[in-house]
Amino acid sequence: MVSVYPFTGLRPASDAYSSVPSVPYDVISAEEAAAEIEKNPRSLLRVIRPDAELMDIDPHDDRVYERAAEMFAKMKAEGLFTEDDSASFYIYQITLGGETFTGLVTCVSVAEYNDDTIKKHELTRYDKEEDRTRHIDAVSAHTGQVFLLYKDSGLIHQTLVSIAAARTPDGEYISAGGNLHRLFRVADPADVEKITGLFADISSLYIADGHHRAKSSANVLDRRLAEGRATPDAEKFMSVLFAHDSVRIYGYHRLVRDLAGMNADQFLGDLSLRFSVTPLKKVDISKNIIPVKNDGSMHIIHLYLESQWYELTRPVDPAADAISRLDVSVLQEVVLDDMLAIFDPRGDPRISFVGGFAPLADVIRDVDNGEYSAAFIMQPVTAQQVIDVADAGLIMPPKSTWFEPKLLSGMVIHEIR
Repeated sequence: MVSVYPFTGLRPASDAYSSVPSVPYDVISAEEAAAEIEKNPRSLLRVIRPDAELMDIDPHDDRVYERAAEMFAKMKAEGLFTEDDSASFYIYQITLGGETFTGLVTCVSVAEYNDDTIKKHELTRYDKEEDRTRHIDAVSAHTGQVFLLYKDSGLIHQTLVSIAAARTPDGEYISAGGNLHRLFRVADPADVEKITGLFADISSLYIADGHHRAKSSANVLDRRLAEGRATPDAEKFMSVLFAHDSVRIYGYHRLVRDLAGMNADQFLGDLSLRFSVTPLKKVDISKNIIPVKNDGSMHIIHLYLESQWYELTRPVDPAADAISRLDVSVLQEVVLDDMLAIFDPRGDPRISFVGGFAPLADVIRDVDNGEYSAAFIMQPVTAQQVIDVADAGLIMPPKSTWFEPKLLSGMVIHEIR
């Protein structure tokens, strides 16, 4: 079973909901954050990207984290936040593209993260871990959430939708893209007990996005235990829980700058030894993916090369593990490693990634203009594939998943009191 904990949230004051929430720290550069802060000095970016206002010093200098704590204290002193009067759950709804996503904002257990009740599918980088560890410890708060999935027959999801439908939102924010973010406080003891009981039947949670936030929260607890200043709040971290079949997952497409000395005919000839290669007559490049029918028995990848589309297919090995069954794994091993000598996709400048939500016209533009030689269009993985990888204790290849909806920071904050 998993544990979910209501908490006494810190939320933007009613007149500040339109100005305080922001995009997460890791999707905006310091320069972009500085421009946003100049337009909106009430933005939480002043707390989560303090380096944006200290551009002349190292972004990991102690003064940067001290600045984060100072700005958080200043925003509270200015009345931009209100503290709820009792422990609550929060239902977070995001409406985009005519679709509404419903998640539960709750605290979850660091102990359950450590014992793998909360399962991972990504490796973390020490430098990113250390940055968030220092930030959480300095601010003494979780200003952003970890995006978690749970497997559900539909009962939990529908319960959350029904509870939200019976209330008016306690906070609303419209993002730059026109997406509506709404937060509903759930403080009624009967509803809190009902939600807690429903999650008692869930055996595991799965990190979709936020591996560094989760690991950093565990690091903060370790540091505070070692220093004798841990409190019960430090034993938990704030998350948003979504039913696994209620989210969108996009792939990441790959653009390669060269064909490792081969011309197009040579490359296609080599590919044909490894895949069935079929030219496509017509592709709708206004869409973000090429539709396929696949029962899971085939790897299907699309290639754009010299203004021509191709479909690459290869049977899935029925004995393969959860990682080897992924299209991105086959592309990496069979094409990028063996044919193009791109062994480190995270660090090799010969490869770039484009999120699969973009229309294909945007993806292939840089192939047509000669900046890249080819584009590989990836079908998205499923939530079940992510769960299978995590259950097996395996690690997804880099840039395998782009999850939607994207969460804002600052709709509600969990203070480590």
